[in-house]
Amino acid sequence: MPTSKLDPIDRMILAELQADGRMTNVELAKRVGISAPPCLRRVRTLEEAGYIRGYHADVDARALGFEVQVFAMVGLQSQAEADLSAFEECCRGWSLVRECHMLNGEVDFILKCVAPDLSTFQTFLTEQLTSAENVASVKTSLVIRDAKDDPGVPFDVLEARLAEAP
Repeated sequence: MPTSKLDPIDRMILAELQADGRMTNVELAKRVGISAPPCLRRVRTLEEAGYIRGYHADVDARALGFEVQVFAMVGLQSQAEADLSAFEECCRGWSLVRECHMLNGEVDFILKCVAPDLSTFQTFLTEQLTSAENVASVKTSLVIRDAKDDPGVPFDVLEARLAEAP
């Protein structure tokens, strides 16, 4: 189901669920202006097509004692596909790494890490990340505060682009 195949109701369903994935199907149907049974069918179709990858709680890391958030910029010695994949697999196994993104440019990967304290992050950094196979360099930046952390996509931009399309 390419984006162009999504009708306005499908896009409204996605926007509403992105904003609040816990609402009932009845509430969702009311918000998008259709009855509950077809709304549920549409949600299931969107899930099966991969537009909805899952549902989760937005957990407050600091409230749970994870006071340290760090972005680590990682440079690898080799960018061969097998080496890139091997590093990604390492990242999947490191619980402090919450996000891993491959980049183009000077840095090969950026990792978003959380830790309960600086000492725990430093141990991870020295014993796991910098000593991992193929890692050539790591530069870190400690997060001071979060100004914005919106999930998903900006549906207002999508709607504006679709309105402009011929």
